[in-house]
Amino acid sequence: MREDIKVIEEKVLSHDWYLLKKTVFDLRRRDGTWQRQSRETYDRGNGATILLYNQARKTVILTRQFRFPTFVNGNSDGMMVEACAGLLDQDDPATCIRRETEEETGYRISDVRKVFEAYMSPGSVTEKLFFFVGAYTAADKVSDGGGEAHEGEDIAVLEIALDDALAQVAGGLICDAKTIMLLQYAKLNGLMG
Repeated sequence: MREDIKVIEEKVLSHDWYLLKKTVFDLRRRDGTWQRQSRETYDRGNGATILLYNQARKTVILTRQFRFPTFVNGNSDGMMVEACAGLLDQDDPATCIRRETEEETGYRISDVRKVFEAYMSPGSVTEKLFFFVGAYTAADKVSDGGGEAHEGEDIAVLEIALDDALAQVAGGLICDAKTIMLLQYAKLNGLMG
């Protein structure tokens, strides 16, 4: 722990789906004074996400699924178009994303490349997300994908031209941060040649 942070009290508020804690701590400010603060943190573990791309076809693979939190926050049907992603569980990020790719999209790929990592909502969520890209071809398709039903997943697999996906970002249809970041990475770094 840093010497300028002193945890005073930690309380578990919920440990149902993931872990929600309330922590009271003292923080030494830049001017040297101490300030007592209280924060809630949601710990769901770290995750990984991938943009599958086909350079020859200039397409990407995305998913579409229901996301309840977006539904209660004004997304009228709760459906989100996203890059494939999942929690690490006990795996390293590369192993996780290869597993999630096959479960969700039906593509079995072995060559994945980490491009960066980021905290997606650092004000309240502890999760760090590891971002990957990976090339795919039709020969890599080994199943229909769709996710794990016992985990509540019902995922549609979408193959979309990169430029069409970027237009969907501009039009508000794709509004998932990790997906936007990966699509912009693809465009800025010339993944489509």
